[in-house]
Amino acid sequence: MACAQIRLKLLPSIHTFFNKLVRVKVEGVAPHKSVELRSKVVDDRGMVFKASAFYRADENGSVDVCSAPSLSGSYTGVEPMGLFWSLAPEIQHNKFTKKNVLSPTLVEIQAVNGETGEVLVSETNERRYMMEGMKRIPVQEGRIRGVLFIPPGKGPFPGIMDLYTFGGGLSEPRASLLANEGYVVLALAYYGYQDLPKKPKMLDLEYFEEAVKYLRDHPEVKGPGIGLISISYSGGLAMAMSSFLPGITATVCINGCIGNTVLPLRYKDIVIPPLPPDTANVTFTDSGLVDIRDALPDPSSEESKASIFPIERASCRFLFAASEDDHNWNSVTSAKHAAAVLRDHGNQAFDVVTYPKAGHFLEVPHMPFCPSGFHAAVGTNVVFGGEPKAHCEAQLDLWEKVQEFFRTYLGKTEL
Repeated sequence: MACAQIRLKLLPSIHTFFNKLVRVKVEGVAPHKSVELRSKVVDDRGMVFKASAFYRADENGSVDVCSAPSLSGSYTGVEPMGLFWSLAPEIQHNKFTKKNVLSPTLVEIQAVNGETGEVLVSETNERRYMMEGMKRIPVQEGRIRGVLFIPPGKGPFPGIMDLYTFGGGLSEPRASLLANEGYVVLALAYYGYQDLPKKPKMLDLEYFEEAVKYLRDHPEVKGPGIGLISISYSGGLAMAMSSFLPGITATVCINGCIGNTVLPLRYKDIVIPPLPPDTANVTFTDSGLVDIRDALPDPSSEESKASIFPIERASCRFLFAASEDDHNWNSVTSAKHAAAVLRDHGNQAFDVVTYPKAGHFLEVPHMPFCPSGFHAAVGTNVVFGGEPKAHCEAQLDLWEKVQEFFRTYLGKTEL
């Protein structure tokens, strides 16, 4: 059959938001023939990520990834978004990076003859981050540095501050996709960005207090309080902010630590030291990767006492999300300890959700899985844990839970 008759369809359109489903469908190949589907994306650092899967065309010469199983390749079985979440870096231990969201992420999809390797047809999926009319405003207000996303339509909107991982700089994808749901979202940098310190010796909680005030006072933000969403290191920052700062209504902590880590954290005359890591508990995987999962002491131990955030002081609602196979640290222990502290103080304003076989970086839906990578605090590559399929499913579930959480406790403006 001539290649000109073969069609590759990306439905509902070649233009989609990053977190939305894309239906990949091939039509016009010979019935029951082997078809390989390949995907490829280049991130903002020039890193190449690829995935592939082999399918068998049906009696009509079609392959629909929403109903047909992959027989082998990067994943198997019926996986509608397998070509996206299973994208793996050509150079190991690299995490997919998208910094500025003004441009879409371009994912090239190819249909290939499974027997000869001939490329039959290709198409590019433009995965956008910002809806039409969204404002993206760089923020340089006092000490505050970041990017503010304001949705189109008549405000004011509920406000959310997005805090990302240890490592410096700024990450915009989650903030922009949240803003599409009807929120004003501030993606806040806290070091290694513009004129912020590159290698701080201490973090100042009053900087984050300034950011809370800035967001609450913004004319497009309706109060009285704001939401926080955090992941990894910033999960601890979000707990500290919720403990000490007024004006926070709803806090999401994704794979965070109940104790302060890496850098001392100061608020006025209070200094919270980092948990003392025990290098004797650092292990290595069979492939030689560093595993730091058990490097921090138990949060209930005496040696941890001075570093544990006083979340019993918090007046917000919490959503703690924890991956059971997180190898950055024991997120489940932290989440359960936080819940116990709140419960012991008569506070039931929290939810805990855990995900078996998910790893550390629970990101927005369909983000390529990152099992290992460079750790800024450790200074080398570490294992982050998780299994690709389970991790993908956890990201989908958590995104829905986050939407429901903020809708319930912050409200939402329909766009």
